[in-house]
Amino acid sequence: MQPRPLVETRKLSRILNDGPQPVPLVQDIDLRIEAGEFVAITGPSGSGKSSLLYLLGLLDTPTAGELWIDGQDTARLERAALARLRLGKLGFVFQFHFLLPEFTLLQNVMIPMQKLGRLEEDAMRARAGQLLTELGLESGHDKRPDQLSGGQRQRVAIARALANDPLILLADEPTGNLDSRNGQIVFDIFSSLAARGQTVITVTHDAGLAARTGRQIHLVDGRLEG
Repeated sequence: MQPRPLVETRKLSRILNDGPQPVPLVQDIDLRIEAGEFVAITGPSGSGKSSLLYLLGLLDTPTAGELWIDGQDTARLERAALARLRLGKLGFVFQFHFLLPEFTLLQNVMIPMQKLGRLEEDAMRARAGQLLTELGLESGHDKRPDQLSGGQRQRVAIARALANDPLILLADEPTGNLDSRNGQIVFDIFSSLAARGQTVITVTHDAGLAARTGRQIHLVDGRLEG
């Protein structure tokens, strides 16, 4: 019996119907992603890469088709259940870090844990500190984001995405706002996480970085190619 994939889509589509003509963002996506895979979503600008990632991350709602995450049919979940699934099993890293400037690094990383409410305060602080240390930010937990470089801020964003020990880490052009050196550092972190069994799904336009992943999913005009 074939093991159940961590992520599965069946004819997944997202079509905008706000204007005079429907605009397909992604169409008829059939996809299986197993636990522990490191996957890059690639394709030309406007091909639907980020749209697909947002669907997989429950940040957008499909127009048609099915999306299963960890054996759950997301179409059958109420809004509150979707929010719990997203918070508890998915972590997100974006092109821009979106750290809260008035909070310390430690406080920024603690935010998802506070929302989920699984841990006591001391345990949240300990986990946030451990994640920052593992990502090379062992000093300055009480610094503010504006005291860091762009690459350091993105590492804090990765720590925040990992705060609730998600099954899947999703990243949308996570190196797009970084220089090549810091982009390599971020991808080294993803590679290390994948080597330890973390499922990572990233959108990237960088062919060299995409080649370092375990599998590439190529989109053209909203459809899987190849």
